Amino acid sequence: MDEYVEIVEFELGGEHYALDIQLVREIVEMKPITEIPRTPPYIKGIMNLRGEITTILSLNHLLSIADQNDGERKIIVLIPDASQGSNVGMIVDDVHSVMHVPESDIDLSCEGYGEQVADYLRGIIKIPKEGYEEETERLLLWLDMKRLLDSFFADAQQG
Repeated sequence: MDEYVEIVEFELGGEHYALDIQLVREIVEMKPITEIPRTPPYIKGIMNLRGEITTILSLNHLLSIADQNDGERKIIVLIPDASQGSNVGMIVDDVHSVMHVPESDIDLSCEGYGEQVADYLRGIIKIPKEGYEEETERLLLWLDMKRLLDSFFADAQQG
């Protein structure tokens, strides 16, 4: 019997990605962000979210993905444990769904994509066509947000 992984599917730069639902505190509509001068381009600024100052990151910049969205965006706010105790939110183009994915539909081999990709990719999720379990409709890149943010914080402390 298959074990299941619960993920959030979101869109960024026209592609679909996933991250562990356990890392997500909440998903909010885009709100005004206060920019902080002289910060790296991936730090969009800060916002007051229910009385807590939350750092807002551009996932586009962190992953070197071209920004293609002119519409309304969402912010995925992570639990503090995912971001070394800090309040962090990430701007994404859209959030599509929460899914239970069987482990058998996840390819954990990230070899052959280069070391930088392996630093943030947990695996590739195969989403089957409805009614055709053997046929893949699309692929989701399953991001290792904890590792990506750990490297972000390490870079920020060095810089």
